[in-house]
Amino acid sequence: MKIKCIIIDDEPLAIQIIEKYLLEFQNFEMIASFNNPLQALTVLEENDIDVIFLDINLPKMNGLEFVRNLESSPNIIITTAYREYAVDSFTLDVLDYLVKPIPFNRFLKSINKITQKVHIQRGKTNIQAHKESHIFLKVDKKLVKIQFETIFYIESLKDYIKIFTAVGDYLVHKSLTGITEELPKDNFIRIHRSYTIAIDKVKSIEGNLVEVNTKKIPIGRKYVNHAKHIILRRE
Repeated sequence: MKIKCIIIDDEPLAIQIIEKYLLEFQNFEMIASFNNPLQALTVLEENDIDVIFLDINLPKMNGLEFVRNLESSPNIIITTAYREYAVDSFTLDVLDYLVKPIPFNRFLKSINKITQKVHIQRGKTNIQAHKESHIFLKVDKKLVKIQFETIFYIESLKDYIKIFTAVGDYLVHKSLTGITEELPKDNFIRIHRSYTIAIDKVKSIEGNLVEVNTKKIPIGRKYVNHAKHIILRRE
């Protein structure tokens, strides 16, 4: 699986240089680039992004402030012309700090860091998925144990999610991105900005609709090819 990247930078030349560098690495995939961080929120919500190449001085919102406000942050590589933000950046657990103009040999070191970190993260996720059969979530001020095998699908409701299971429904104050990251990736897939489903609970596919339990759920345009491939392969 390729390492998915986005770039957030208000300098077109800086974006072009990083895009050119990334072409040298076949295991990296450029998903999109943006000139202000707020534009990137939808892509981050709808895709499993592994790394953000992030400038600091940006319109609308400072890059470091953007990281502080992310509920679930991918790996961050700071790309800036200013050295003085380094200490503040590393307090936010950024993976690397690149000072412009960025030489290719320095960029290569970052690529190696990213590759190692993502492999470790994916390995931990796979191990966790095989070991654990449930998750505890806060529902009405108490922690409730929810078995993965009982979950049909999860729907996003703004600041909350609703988990539909064989034993009842649960309203949880959590984002869909956050809960999807905690589920076993071999049996749960996000198919829409508002829905994550259990692959083994899919009854049928009709056009861009999947039937899970008794509900027909739309597959989002950005998810359709990947979702159908995964679901049909599983079947």
